Amino acid sequence: MWDYLQHLAFWDWLAVGTLLLILEVFGAGGYLLWIGLAAAGVGVLTYLFPELPWALQFLLFGLFSVLTAVLWWRRQRTAAKPSDQPGLNARGSELLGREFPLHEAISGGRGKIKAGDTLWLVSGPDLPTGSRVRVVGQDGVLLRVEAAA
Repeated sequence: MWDYLQHLAFWDWLAVGTLLLILEVFGAGGYLLWIGLAAAGVGVLTYLFPELPWALQFLLFGLFSVLTAVLWWRRQRTAAKPSDQPGLNARGSELLGREFPLHEAISGGRGKIKAGDTLWLVSGPDLPTGSRVRVVGQDGVLLRVEAAA
C-alpha cells in the first residue's frame, strides 16, 4: 500500500474523481461534486508535473476540496434572493389578522370558517355559527381564532 501511495499516477486521481462524480449523480446533493472536481484537478496537476510527491498530492486534494466547497457555499449565499411570493408554501399564513364569519359553530373548541373556496378547521372559544372571528395564529392546518370586536 505504501509503495502504491508513493507512485500515484494522474490516472488514479482521474479515476477517483470520476467515481465521485458518478456517485454524485445518484443523489449526494452536491457534496461529492466538489470533491470529485478537486480529485480531477489534482489529476491534471499530476499529469503536468509527474514527479509531484504523493504527500503534496494529498495536501492539494484536501486544499482544493475545501476551497471549491467554500467558494460554492459563498456563491450560493450571495445568489439567494428573497421570494416574490413569501407565503407560497405557507398556506393559511395569508389569513392571519383577517376576520371571517363562522361557517360552523365552535363547539368544544373546534369549528370551521370559509375563506374563499376553502373550509378551514379553527380552534377557539365556543361561538355560534355566523359569529365574526379573527385569525390570530396557525398550527399546521388548524387556525387559531378569537372573537372579533
